[in-house]
Amino acid sequence: MTAATLKTHTAKELASMAKHKRVPGWHSMRKEELIKALLKQAKAERRNGKPTSRKATPSRPQSRAAKADGRAKTDRRKARIEKRLKELRDKLAKSKDLALKAEQLNNGETKDRLVVMVRDPFWLHAYWELSRRSVQRAQAALGHDWHLSHPVLRVYEVVRDGTTNAGKRLVRDIPVHGGVNNWYIDVQSPPKSFQLEIGYLAGERFYSLARSNRVTTPHAGADDTFDRNWAEVAKDFDRIYAMSDGYADSDTNGHLREVFEEQLHRPMGNPMETRFGPGAAGSPHDADSEMPFELDTELIVHGQTAPDAHVTLRGEPIHVRSDGSFAVRFSLPDRRHVLPVVACSPDGGQQRTIVLAIDRNTKIMEAVIREPGE
Repeated sequence: MTAATLKTHTAKELASMAKHKRVPGWHSMRKEELIKALLKQAKAERRNGKPTSRKATPSRPQSRAAKADGRAKTDRRKARIEKRLKELRDKLAKSKDLALKAEQLNNGETKDRLVVMVRDPFWLHAYWELSRRSVQRAQAALGHDWHLSHPVLRVYEVVRDGTTNAGKRLVRDIPVHGGVNNWYIDVQSPPKSFQLEIGYLAGERFYSLARSNRVTTPHAGADDTFDRNWAEVAKDFDRIYAMSDGYADSDTNGHLREVFEEQLHRPMGNPMETRFGPGAAGSPHDADSEMPFELDTELIVHGQTAPDAHVTLRGEPIHVRSDGSFAVRFSLPDRRHVLPVVACSPDGGQQRTIVLAIDRNTKIMEAVIREPGE
């Protein structure tokens, strides 16, 4: 902007420019004053670093090579994103596929089965095998809900009403995934009976693929700790099998028996027949001689109180440990036993009494003599 350029404008145009530039007092200035004021305003803008109005220069068009390089970068970025999405979809599908582990382990036809075993009073061990066909049926049955579903182990407590009837109460759903075929489950307040189902849960909809046998946990405090592998189970298989209701009629479709027989490579059934069999010694037992067989039992009474309390059982003192626990073990002959247990505070100000009443009645059955081949 120069003085010569400004002189070519009319006074009205200069006034409009002064108004736009916010020149103070422009409305009362003459033409020469407006030119001087505009020149002064332009110098001030240049000193303050404000850009002067210039015509925008058109950008140069990109070369073909630059455009091609840009498209290649975009394609590579899309390819990386699609690859990552595919990996995530595959990972999600594998974690959801309950038939995956059975396909990896079994070359032949897979049976749909869920078996639960008792590990100790507070732990159950579940083992399952599921076929591809069963998972496909679940997908078809759930329809649109399949995409929202996830695999779970459903734990039921078997509740009896005092008769032979039994109902089931849902305890909880445990999320599992397709990379495993067994799970350890913590349970509370033994002894209790449990049954499991495995399937897919979508919101409130549950599709069951297999139902387990019923098991009952033992009383807490018993020495019922089992190792997790089958080598240790084999050492004590009869007790684990019996605690898992293997000898009961409630074994669902014999799946528990099948798993034990496959893993231990021995028949499972009546322990007298499968372990010994009639005439296992090679010759029948002499009917004239009586096979020795005696049975006795002991009782363990245990409890908890204040660490400094004085405890007696039938008037005899019991040692109380530093944590307040106590235990006493004694013989239990055939008769009715009434056992008063009394706990007193150190100063004698408080006393509590619990009475145990126990009947032992032992019945000796008539001996059975089996002939060979029976």
